[in-house]
Amino acid sequence: MTIDGGRMTSKQAWVLALASLASFMMALDSLVVTTALSTIRQDLTASLEALEWTVNAYNLTFAVLLLTGAALGDRFGRRRMFAVGLAVFTVASAACALSPDIGTLIASRALQGVGAAMVLPLSLTLISAMFPPRQRGKAMGLYLGITGLATFSGPFVGGVIAEGLAWQWIFWLNLPIGVIAIILTARRVEESLGPNSRLDLVGVVFVTLGAFGIVWGLVRGNAAGWGSAEVLGAMVLGVALVVAFVLWEQRTKAPMLPMRFFRLRAFATANPANFLVFASLYGTMFFLAQYFQTVQGEGPLGAGLRLMPWTATLMVCAPIAGRLADKVGERKFVVGGLLLQTLGMGWIALVADTGTSYLELVPALIVGGAGLSMAMPAAQKAVVGAVRPQEIGQASGAFMMLRIFGGVFGVAVSVAVFASAGGYASAEEFGAGFTAAMGAVTVLAFVGMLVALGMPGRRPTAVAAPPQAASAAGASPRR
Repeated sequence: MTIDGGRMTSKQAWVLALASLASFMMALDSLVVTTALSTIRQDLTASLEALEWTVNAYNLTFAVLLLTGAALGDRFGRRRMFAVGLAVFTVASAACALSPDIGTLIASRALQGVGAAMVLPLSLTLISAMFPPRQRGKAMGLYLGITGLATFSGPFVGGVIAEGLAWQWIFWLNLPIGVIAIILTARRVEESLGPNSRLDLVGVVFVTLGAFGIVWGLVRGNAAGWGSAEVLGAMVLGVALVVAFVLWEQRTKAPMLPMRFFRLRAFATANPANFLVFASLYGTMFFLAQYFQTVQGEGPLGAGLRLMPWTATLMVCAPIAGRLADKVGERKFVVGGLLLQTLGMGWIALVADTGTSYLELVPALIVGGAGLSMAMPAAQKAVVGAVRPQEIGQASGAFMMLRIFGGVFGVAVSVAVFASAGGYASAEEFGAGFTAAMGAVTVLAFVGMLVALGMPGRRPTAVAAPPQAASAAGASPRR
């Protein structure tokens, strides 16, 4: 395989393949769980709130431990912690499959999130460290394209499981993949460390508890009430601890997330833009399958099949966008992608009702999906390309954490808007809530597009890199 006119080395190919395999496994697991919830509810006699926690427990531990996972990789070895994360995720998958009740399943899902918090930021770090800037965009595009294969097939696989197979197979499938990935990682990936020799324990505590408070408030807001003492207390405490984290990182000699990153234009604009990319993505994903089932009368498998024109765009468009971003810069793709998502979801918000045919929605699904597929690899490349190569782990952890926060935020906003305008009593009532929710994700995408306009117009180089290193990496000067 070649990248940017040069043949990919064996080391690069193994790193890209194993990082993509790990991302594929976790993306598939997340999507399949979402579409198999009805089967889990019947088998374990779970309440609606308990079902929500089978999804939220994973996202909660995943989001709050992302920066910690990246920091552990920089301190103890990226390959070592990547393999440990795979092992935790694989063991937790077996625990999920063996769960005798919903409480055990929720706890096992939380443990899966712990493993994912180590694996996913380090998978991005391993790729970014292995490929020089001129090749990194296409490598990330291939990584996201393989992840997109899970996105493409996830709804279909979930539908098949929900309608005919035991839901436990969602988790059993992770065992052979996880074991193979761990063995190959130990044999084929070289060890690397980050710039810091010490683990910032105070920073870990502040950011973990602060993120936990914010995510808990977002997750519990609709159930407990946005004005309740529980939600307000969690949000206020979370924000206070995040502020304490920022102040601490400015003072400590070995910060886990240097605050000077946010003085870099690319880092400071691409991160919030990508936050809104995933807010719009997750808000859309949460309701689309429900719309096909509740309003159009499809089963889980039929709903999964109808999502494929939307999910297939990530597999097709992400590698192309990643390669072209190397040549023309990231801003055009992030801005253009969010514009397409705005148009696609805005169209759905205008035309979707109980009498709308599926074919009327297909063009909007393709346009919106293509837009998200354009924006994601370009935003990733802008963030990691803005820092020194040895700081990629720290930047990746921040990027991934904000991405998951964006997803939690998007679901919380779209669910709150849905609940204010509709409900589940009838197809008509659900349709009213659905169109309102699609209006909300349209606004999120539009705001993200405005933020992305502030990104640098040309590809950034690693900050403060020595001229020799910049030349060796093939970086072009900032303009």
